Amino acid sequence: MELFEQYQISILVIGLSGLMFLVQLLVADVVSIKKGQIPGTIVEQSHDNFLFRSSRAIANSNETVGIFILFLMFAFLSSSNSSWVNISAMVYFVGRLGHMVFYYANLKVLRSVAFGVALIGLVSIFLSGLVRWF
Repeated sequence: MELFEQYQISILVIGLSGLMFLVQLLVADVVSIKKGQIPGTIVEQSHDNFLFRSSRAIANSNETVGIFILFLMFAFLSSSNSSWVNISAMVYFVGRLGHMVFYYANLKVLRSVAFGVALIGLVSIFLSGLVRWF
C-alpha cells in the first residue's frame, strides 16, 4: 500500500518485535517446563529466579506493545515525518530488546535504562503524529 511505503522500517520493526515476543514466549515456556512448573500456579516471585525474570520480560513487553501499535497507527494515519517515525520505532525496538536481555541477565539498572529508551521511542512516535495536527 502506498500509504505505508515510507514507513517500511517501522513495519519491519513490527515484525521483528513479533519475533522477539515469540522468543520471549519460548524462553519462558522452556524454562517453565525444565523447572517442572505446574501450569497455572504462581511462579516464585524473586529476581533470583530466572523463570520469574523470563515471565516478567514477556509480560512487560505485552504491556507496551499495544501502545506501540496504537502510536504507530496514529503516526501513519497522520502522515507523520517517516524518517522520525522509523527512527523512533527502531529506538523502541532496541530498548525492548535491551530490556529483555538485561532482564534475563538480572542487570536491574541496565534493564531500567533500556525500559526508558523504549519509552523515549514510544513518546517520540506519538509526538511525531501529534505535530501533524497543529
